[in-house]
Amino acid sequence: QVQLAESGGGLVQPGGSLSLSCAASGFTFNSHYMAWVRQAPGKGLEWLSDMANGGKTNTADSVKGRFTISRDNAKNTLYLQMNSLKPEDTALYYCARDMTGWGIYDYWGKGTLVTVSS
Repeated sequence: QVQLAESGGGLVQPGGSLSLSCAASGFTFNSHYMAWVRQAPGKGLEWLSDMANGGKTNTADSVKGRFTISRDNAKNTLYLQMNSLKPEDTALYYCARDMTGWGIYDYWGKGTLVTVSS
């Protein structure tokens, strides 16, 4: 069955960096767009970035220049490098599989918590 497992979250000081990973299994990883989405405490879901199987990326303006999505199709793994973190980046970070390539996400991981605080 399809499984997505995020890791790499934790507590980091403002201005710091974290790298998140999402290990995928149960499907042909390199056939799907993949995305990162977050949910801050008390707020709705916020799409952050996605990446096509061929490497094309899209990133939300709110994190552009600070967050970078990447993938290793040989390892069935999606990454999110986060730099210059701010307290408002505190959230539960999810990876998601795009079913169609048009932003319809059919499988989600359980999330990894990122807390940015001094």
